[in-house]
Amino acid sequence: MAREYRLKNPFADDAPKYEAAESAADTDGGRPAAEPAGRQTLTVSELADRVKGLLTTGFPYGVWVEGELSDPRVWSSGHLYFTLKDDRASLKGMMWAADLQNLKFQPEQGLKVICYGKPDFYPPRGELSFKARTMEPQGRGALQLAFEQMVRRLEKEGLFAEARKKPLPAFPEKVGVVTSPTGAAIGDILKRLQGQTEVLLYPCRVQGNSAIPSIVRGIEALNAREDLDLLIVGRGGGSLEDLWAFNEEAVVRAVFDSRLPVISAVGHEKDIAITDLAADLRATTPTNAAEIVLRQRAQTLDRLRRALEEPAFTEPESWIEAWTEQLAGLEEQLLEGLEEPLLTGTHRLRVLQGELMLCSPQTFILHEAQRLQGLQERLTAGMRRRLEGLTGRLHGLAGRLHALSPLAVLERGYSITFDQRGKVLKRADQVRPGEVLETRLRRGTIRSRVEE
Repeated sequence: MAREYRLKNPFADDAPKYEAAESAADTDGGRPAAEPAGRQTLTVSELADRVKGLLTTGFPYGVWVEGELSDPRVWSSGHLYFTLKDDRASLKGMMWAADLQNLKFQPEQGLKVICYGKPDFYPPRGELSFKARTMEPQGRGALQLAFEQMVRRLEKEGLFAEARKKPLPAFPEKVGVVTSPTGAAIGDILKRLQGQTEVLLYPCRVQGNSAIPSIVRGIEALNAREDLDLLIVGRGGGSLEDLWAFNEEAVVRAVFDSRLPVISAVGHEKDIAITDLAADLRATTPTNAAEIVLRQRAQTLDRLRRALEEPAFTEPESWIEAWTEQLAGLEEQLLEGLEEPLLTGTHRLRVLQGELMLCSPQTFILHEAQRLQGLQERLTAGMRRRLEGLTGRLHGLAGRLHALSPLAVLERGYSITFDQRGKVLKRADQVRPGEVLETRLRRGTIRSRVEE
């Protein structure tokens, strides 16, 4: 006997997924002994459409699916594509760009997540996929993961490096504060400062998505002023979600780029915001930020107070007298130390003065003028000898050239005959009867015609 499985309401929560029934089978191929009456045959497309319909009706409100992210990629369209897998199966998934922007964390390879969405079936390729609407990291909150990812990324860029932090002013007289005008933070700051330092408040939102541009504008606006010494940026305590605006990249970069030194004062002592890491100094609370300002002023005043207690201010006459004696002693030591070098230098100066006289410009010019005159005379004599030698050589060459000239041969009674092309004739076979020849004598020329 073989078992035949028939699908029975596979998406019902309280029903078994499959029902097994006994049926007779042939002994040769396992086929039913008899074909059921009125058999219905489906095409592949019809079956695929039914599967798609079962998925749609079986999960009308979506389903939560947990698994491990594999190969998450964001395409140029902004949509996220990924594979969700466990030890036994894998499922291709995607998330629209609008839903992806709502995630607080960055989907990463190997991250275990819980996704909410709907399964989908694509008939042309027979593929089952999952369209996620939202996603949460498994085992920890999305905000906590986003916090850790942001810290790692910005730390690699050097936004938290100690070498890039600015020192606080020694005596801050006017402080800019970026916070809510109705929150506890500004009240705590003003209460602690007690009017010892002037405060300029830039009122902004400190919670929700609208807080991000509001805080950034506040930091930029106060940086444009010339009458402030430093900034306090922060808010009172709250949950990680309440404080999240101070973990947003735009706010963190505004703190880092601030021209004025920034004290980050977000939440309570146990709360850590990313602006705390990028700021020039972290205060545990807004009250602590005010205390840091007062401490800077107190330390500067203490240094001034100690300076005023020095003898130079308490006993100026005694202090001047002591320094006068010390200066006199130093003067005596200086003169003793300079006396011998001074004598040596004087002697050396006299020697150099004598050497300088020998090297005076007048002596140098006279010597060089005499040297120049001698060179001129030598040059003139040399050129004359050279010219005479070349002239004699030229006469000799001219004589030799004249002796070899055809004109010289004519002078000795010879003649030269040219054919009608102007070539010198050396043999009789160079001409033919009828050609006109020209014979050049010492004086004049003779034209003749060849007869034979």
